[in-house]
Amino acid sequence: MNAQEIIRSIEAEQLKSDLPDIYVGDTVKVGVKIKEGTKYRVQPYEGVVIAMRNGGINETITVRKVFQGVGVERVFLLHSPRIESIKVLRRGKVRRAKLYYLRALVGKATRIKQRFDRAL
Repeated sequence: MNAQEIIRSIEAEQLKSDLPDIYVGDTVKVGVKIKEGTKYRVQPYEGVVIAMRNGGINETITVRKVFQGVGVERVFLLHSPRIESIKVLRRGKVRRAKLYYLRALVGKATRIKQRFDRAL
């Protein structure tokens, strides 16, 4: 066995199998584990997926939400132990792989049409 095969086998053990199908444009609720002192709690982070990076164990999604009038983006490593859960709330109908143009839009212009042909 060479080094790459060993790395792949270790990564395969760490991959999560219970992740839902996530697409760009979807509104998701990500449950993030946060450590406070000695205890952990789960904090939900809800927003629109504006970008995805695929790559096995390094797969990430960028989630954007507007909080108190300020756009906040967060990148989540999907297979991280810090991610408790991911729930798809609505499917978005988009024609781009990256929705970075949403950064320049304000208010109702940022709405994304809902898509009904994919199950939640």
